[in-house]
Amino acid sequence: MEQTVNVNEVSRISTGSVVKGEINSPSDIRIDGSFEGKIISQGRVVIGEKAVISGDIICENVDFWGKMTGNLFVKDTLALKEGCAVKGNLNIRRLVVELGASFDGNCKMLSDGEFDKVSGKVTEDNTVGGTPLNA
Repeated sequence: MEQTVNVNEVSRISTGSVVKGEINSPSDIRIDGSFEGKIISQGRVVIGEKAVISGDIICENVDFWGKMTGNLFVKDTLALKEGCAVKGNLNIRRLVVELGASFDGNCKMLSDGEFDKVSGKVTEDNTVGGTPLNA
């Protein structure tokens, strides 16, 4: 069954845009600009080739082409695409890494229950296991 996406339900930060703060969305998000802060999505997050992220992402799925310093908390699948560079910890259920992707950090494979616990903790007090995010 092919998944359809209603473009009116996708939040987008376009190339050249600079945003700081927190995004909390029940739908998909695409970032092609610069973002500093925390992204929380109940859908898919797409990080484009020119995107630069400083902060943490908590979501269902991620397709990642850009650059990031921060932690990823992904309920299902993280796809690190060719040319991407991630510096931070991955807390995920499934991982797809293409040749040419760069990752510097630790990777922890999570069960459904662990994701809910970790992502809930991150959103409540901005820490992971007592350690501040982006420390």
